[in-house]
Amino acid sequence: MRKSMLIFGLLAAGVFAGWCGHALTPSPARPRPVEPRGALPDWEQASVRRFKEAAPSVVYITTTEERSRDFFGLDVVEVPAGSGTGFIWDAEGHVVTNFHVIQGAARAYITLADGSRHEAAYVGGAPDKDLAVLLLAKTPPKLRPIPLGTSGDLQVGQAVLAIGNPFGLDQTLTTGVVSALGREIQSATRRRITGVIQTDAAINPGNSGGPLLDSAGRLIGVNTAIQSPSGASAGIGFAVPVDTVNRVVPQLIARGRLERPDLGFEPVEPRLVERAFGPQKGVMVGKVFRGGAAARAGLQGVGVEGRRVFAGDLIQGVNGRAVTDWDALLDVVEAQPLGSTVDLDIQRDGQQVKVPIKLEAGRE
Repeated sequence: MRKSMLIFGLLAAGVFAGWCGHALTPSPARPRPVEPRGALPDWEQASVRRFKEAAPSVVYITTTEERSRDFFGLDVVEVPAGSGTGFIWDAEGHVVTNFHVIQGAARAYITLADGSRHEAAYVGGAPDKDLAVLLLAKTPPKLRPIPLGTSGDLQVGQAVLAIGNPFGLDQTLTTGVVSALGREIQSATRRRITGVIQTDAAINPGNSGGPLLDSAGRLIGVNTAIQSPSGASAGIGFAVPVDTVNRVVPQLIARGRLERPDLGFEPVEPRLVERAFGPQKGVMVGKVFRGGAAARAGLQGVGVEGRRVFAGDLIQGVNGRAVTDWDALLDVVEAQPLGSTVDLDIQRDGQQVKVPIKLEAGRE
């Protein structure tokens, strides 16, 4: 028995020593062979190509604000304020972004796709549309303006690409589809922005002001806002449609502001209309300004005789298109050329009448 145990022990020791010797012997360091991939499918090649084409037109915007170091405000310094995205509009160096990206900034700086950093001047803004234009202090050569598309013929389900600088990570591409059309969001002035594009392409803080592109690489919107309980992308992003951008930006470049029609009257707040006259659908004319467009058109405002209040004209449509509130009325008339005449569909003393009014320029 003792002899058997000894033989077994010697055999086991030999096996263990052999295993250890094999384990400790280094093997040549050979990486595994790479499996051939083959060509990218057409849809992937298209995304890669569109990004390469559009990326040089997308810029990174950083802003600073002035703060005082002491109680009396005598020692003022500039500190970082925020960041966002923009894109090259033309060869002259105009850059388009969201108004909220540069709102309240003392200075703005633009980093181009090649990494060069430039100071930019504020040209003009349209807070109601959340759009602004900057101008590079020195125009670099060979700027590539972004190609423009149209938002008038978009369809839900179309592929889209968003390029921006989420959380400061520049030149970031996300993809998705147009998930809804005709949305409304609120601007910094609390004015509604209508006709907004909804997309599931990931949009995060820092993407604001960046381009939303169609599958042909054309600009179809400016990424503006997200709906998210966490503040990060939840698959619901919004972009100002390019047809609005292409109407507003040339005015900002030419005049520094959005020139819009002045109807020449002050509307009555809906709650006051309902309190005095019951529920009404439309915009009631309150005060008519002397010498303005409304006065020349013969619009009638709210009247008071003793304790009796007379209803003003109730505007319910423009050129046959129904309007339910002040924002809707402005959206319709602002889409018309200045100097043109539109027909207001009005309820007056229980009668439906049409009143032509000429759209005259006003200031924001």
